[in-house]
Amino acid sequence: MLTYFGDTDCEVTPSVAARYNARLISMPYSIGDETIYPYESFTEAEFDSQAFYDMLRAGTLPTTSALSEAKYIEYFEPEFAAGNDIFYTHLSEAMSGTFVPMRAALKTLLEKYPERKFYEVDAKGISILGYSIFCEIGDMLKEGKTPEEILAWAKTEVDRFACYFFADDLKFFRRSGRVSGLAATMGGLIGLRPIINMNAEGKMVSIGTVKGRIQAVERVVSYVETLGDDIRSHRIVIANCGSDDLAALVGDTLHAKLGADLKLEVVNVNPTAGSHCGPNATGVCFHAKNR
Repeated sequence: MLTYFGDTDCEVTPSVAARYNARLISMPYSIGDETIYPYESFTEAEFDSQAFYDMLRAGTLPTTSALSEAKYIEYFEPEFAAGNDIFYTHLSEAMSGTFVPMRAALKTLLEKYPERKFYEVDAKGISILGYSIFCEIGDMLKEGKTPEEILAWAKTEVDRFACYFFADDLKFFRRSGRVSGLAATMGGLIGLRPIINMNAEGKMVSIGTVKGRIQAVERVVSYVETLGDDIRSHRIVIANCGSDDLAALVGDTLHAKLGADLKLEVVNVNPTAGSHCGPNATGVCFHAKNR
């Protein structure tokens, strides 16, 4: 048997996990001295996006941290002990230190269960990009594709899912330091929106700036127009950080420019990723010629 895993940093919620009979790894965030594991620390079926981003707007600045080696063992060992192999589609290894304890946990577990196999695909991104890859692979597993077939697909196709988004409040990205090319002085320029890309190295890079939200929406949609490849055969995913109006504007603009027959999904950005990008960040992920 093969057990599929996803993580909350890739927008895998309990309902998304259930769609693919998958197990969910909860990536934590902290508010003050309290560390919260989505869908473990709270029992709601879905993350209350609006309440979380309203809290950030009011001045709360959450922090994030890596999972411990023990926590990874807690997730993975029951599957190995039951005789199941594991396939894990995860957030970008280049973005997080959580993979150091994960590798340590796997070393321990695979020594204990040498007959078991662990397969993985690095989505080279987070949030809606990770979600797109997770769902693509989940669909293939449901179709009966083997892990080896999926790994062969991933060698070329992971880099053909592109994600572009803009930040609305730069203090979140400045604090996290996770975006290269983003000057700290930008925070003093009123209305400036950096356009950010998740590149082929799995890192977030600032690739330019625009003035105002309308221009920012137009810019991210322009990448779908110029880079999009076979986009009607794939989902186009819009990221929503507590701003339904902005997410709807991205969707309306996509429909106006590319037609009404797009497979659009709007996904609320999880609290761990949202702690870095802040409220009102908005973007789009789509199948592309290249990133």
